[in-house]
Amino acid sequence: MSDGMQNNEATGESTDSAADRLKALEAESDIAADYLEELLDIADLDGDIDMDIDGDRAAVSIVGAELNNLVGENGKVLEALQELTRLAVYRETGERSRLMLDVSNYRANRKAELEEVGRKAVEEAKATGTPVRLDAMTPFERKVVHDVVAAAGLTSESEGEEPRRRVVVQPS
Repeated sequence: MSDGMQNNEATGESTDSAADRLKALEAESDIAADYLEELLDIADLDGDIDMDIDGDRAAVSIVGAELNNLVGENGKVLEALQELTRLAVYRETGERSRLMLDVSNYRANRKAELEEVGRKAVEEAKATGTPVRLDAMTPFERKVVHDVVAAAGLTSESEGEEPRRRVVVQPS
């Protein structure tokens, strides 16, 4: 190909555009880390910031001893902090960010809990032959459950309006 573009035959994506996307995600992580470091300094909180790329999104984690206030009840403060961090990235890049923020492994631990909730809902739907309606969840939480249900070979859908949107697992 001309102009230095190479084609990745397996994906059909140019390697230059994949490299550009990776650079953009790394830049999102850097911007988010800088923003969060300033926030931690202002709040006089100790925490380390870890950056990673998780699939097609930047992932930033704050780890430390006394960070429960940054998680809040049911992760509400974490959700708000994630949105503020995404806005900081948008301000710098002009691009909408799908960055995922975690604090003290709250999301990682919650994901494991939700995977179990999803597995139990699948078992119940299969056993009873009736739809199983779960409690209201955040978009992140619903995505985890939808993925578990799909992996088990069943279907699920979300119903209701935010903040009371919930997953309904359909029997086979």
